[in-house]
Amino acid sequence: MSSGIGETRVVDDFDTKEKSHLHDEVLVNSDLLNNAYDGENAEHDESLLDAIKTHPMACFWAFVMCFTIVMESFDMFLNGNFVALPAFKERYGVLHDGVKTIETKWQSSLFQAGQCGAFIGVFLAGPITNRLGYRWTTILALVLMNATIFISFFADSLEVLVIGQAFEGIPWGFFIANSPAYASEVVPLVLRGACTATLQMSWSIGSIIVAGVTYSFNQRSDEWSWRVPLALQWLFPTPLMIIIFFAPESPWWLARRGRKEEALRSIKRLGSRSTEHAEEKFAMIERTVEIENKMGGAPTLLDLFKGTDLRRTTITCLMYASQNFAGNLIANQATFFFEQAGMSTDFSFQLGLINSCLQFVANAGSWFLTNWFGRRTIYLWGTATNVTLLMLLGVCASIPQNNATNYAQAILGIIISFVFAGTLGPISYSIIAETSSVRLRALSTGVGRAAYYVAEIPMIYLASQMLNPTGWNMAGKCGYVWGSTACVCWMMAYFFLPELKHRSYRELDILFNRKVPARKFKSTVIDVRDNE
Repeated sequence: MSSGIGETRVVDDFDTKEKSHLHDEVLVNSDLLNNAYDGENAEHDESLLDAIKTHPMACFWAFVMCFTIVMESFDMFLNGNFVALPAFKERYGVLHDGVKTIETKWQSSLFQAGQCGAFIGVFLAGPITNRLGYRWTTILALVLMNATIFISFFADSLEVLVIGQAFEGIPWGFFIANSPAYASEVVPLVLRGACTATLQMSWSIGSIIVAGVTYSFNQRSDEWSWRVPLALQWLFPTPLMIIIFFAPESPWWLARRGRKEEALRSIKRLGSRSTEHAEEKFAMIERTVEIENKMGGAPTLLDLFKGTDLRRTTITCLMYASQNFAGNLIANQATFFFEQAGMSTDFSFQLGLINSCLQFVANAGSWFLTNWFGRRTIYLWGTATNVTLLMLLGVCASIPQNNATNYAQAILGIIISFVFAGTLGPISYSIIAETSSVRLRALSTGVGRAAYYVAEIPMIYLASQMLNPTGWNMAGKCGYVWGSTACVCWMMAYFFLPELKHRSYRELDILFNRKVPARKFKSTVIDVRDNE
């Protein structure tokens, strides 16, 4: 069975003249196609438990790559806690009703600066990854992260701190663009949902560390109450650089570059120890890559907006952007939200830590949900649940206020964050990683994340304006706003989000190329021999 692969000549992904001949050779080679059929059927037949047993290293490397998101999460939640730190407010705040608070413009700037930098980073990530691969691109971003932390740590004004956050945001863009793509390419089909959902768990790990550190330091009255948490960012990049240096490159990326032997070694390192199984897996990858290459040569950003790829790009962008409209911004500013809901500063930090730990539990639960239910089902039911909870939050904030209503708002805020962390958050990353074509994946995840930032940057200002005492001071009434936007997300997903679970990348290419309606993706039968 291995002779087909040995006889097949694979050339550089960017040599379009050679490709026209290669398409004919790959897609009519009966030995290679039989290997590809066997490889794809084996992935469909593999159970979750079997996949975990046979691909433990694939799970490990997917988790390591997703763990880079901890750095963006850490800094995002850190900024959310800074505005609640007494010493930080005393140093940089203004008096409002006899109490110092950070002005709305600076509060939103601290959140927006990193996102603006990340917006630049996600556009740089795609072309650089296409050239260098996921591994070296991530190492480059980690080096940049180490350097940019210095600006924030030594900042002695809000202006410099904002600039530091903007520079830190650039490597964040690399991490968030590459992590879901890499994770989805190194694990078997049955593990794609759980492993890409690990991204949300990395967010929770970052928030837990921040909540614990800021709770420990919130009683300090000097600058170290915020400088020490900033310095802790240096804990992550160097160890991750060392570990990722030994990581296998994505076999899909190597196949697109024509590096067959390296791709086979990578497949074996990820779990396919037998030569026969590795060659079947590579044949499946090579077949899909060559089918996609019929659509063009070197991938460009413009390709994302042509033909059926436009639909796929739209779904990716909608999924990323919708994360900002269903209660996520409450989770990002949880400690400050609890303060505005009437909790004491110390108790707000305690609730923030509890909230982060519960999100971690919800993330772990999402692994089981992705195995039991489809992507579309989880997204629709999770969004519907949060729409209901957000509206209840608004009602609680609208009636005469007392201790009971304050606690009710805080509890609802925690439940909303829990639901997001168990459904919408993790399943969005699975959908994003699976929707794009292999050929355009590095570019698609970057542009999708850019859509996230386009939506998030104004929403951060809106969230700060709604919660801040110097702004609209709406507290829990913001639930009406986020409940309404979440309702719009639900309607968009109902009509446009297809079911992607249990579909190989070849099958997804065919479903999109055939323009199958979103609600018929699950029931449409694709023959293993189709080469569309």
